[in-house]
Amino acid sequence: MDALIRPMTGDDVPEAERLSDEAFTPLAEPGMSTNRSPEAQAMWRVRADHLLATDPAGCWVAERDGTMLGFATSFRRDLTWFLATYAVRPDLQGAGLGRALLEAALTHARGCLRGMLSASRDPRAFRRYRHAGFTLHPQMVLHGRVDRSTLPVVDEHLREGTETDFDLLDSLDRQRRDAAHGADHAVLLAQNRLVVVDRASGSGYAYIAGDGKPAVICASSRRVAASLLWEAVASAPEELVVPHVTAANEWAIDVGLAAGLSVDTSGYLAVRGMKPPAPYVHHGALL
Repeated sequence: MDALIRPMTGDDVPEAERLSDEAFTPLAEPGMSTNRSPEAQAMWRVRADHLLATDPAGCWVAERDGTMLGFATSFRRDLTWFLATYAVRPDLQGAGLGRALLEAALTHARGCLRGMLSASRDPRAFRRYRHAGFTLHPQMVLHGRVDRSTLPVVDEHLREGTETDFDLLDSLDRQRRDAAHGADHAVLLAQNRLVVVDRASGSGYAYIAGDGKPAVICASSRRVAASLLWEAVASAPEELVVPHVTAANEWAIDVGLAAGLSVDTSGYLAVRGMKPPAPYVHHGALL
């Protein structure tokens, strides 16, 4: 398709958010809402502005006659490249725009040893990522009403975290996903509650949204990771969604089943030059 592929600017962010919501609504997974709330829209824009500030070379737009047709945002942390999100207008999908945008974003991956992204169940996206050298691992989503009679007493010395914990969090990130979140922690903390375990016997952290949904869980052991997920389960009002669970993280599946949640498949975790992180539950955009 005849389109201009150009760097994204801050002025593009509101339209990119709208286009993203439009493109992903038909691909909504079990337990997921089909349209973003105003709060979720604002959080999406904050993350996009953040990536434009840290990685402008990884953010691209496809347009024709001044109209946005698609976009991609990506970023580098240490020697790992991450695709945060990309979308093409639904009526133009399959016309080659997605491939052109992904190729533009992948220029930001030069010199990186690894790559990681969270993919929808769209078969065209699967083909595109596979051709780009990624191995795709099925993801699961845990969802449903929490059975509160199953909640255990968690004795892991969990505490509320602050920005003073970021060095610990980055150390855990490097152990589990080969790259620190770095500047992304400030955005994650602004949008979520941070819970930390820091003991000689094990350490870990979880970013937990107001509805109990874990945004990230990273730990030195499955036992600590499970305790952090139980904290998220306990903080859920009634219904809970735990997205982005891979087969490498059966500890999360076991917690979800024990809490009475259902399990469905939900897209893919695509990795290149690395294995699926574990024990780890990744963020959909900041991974």
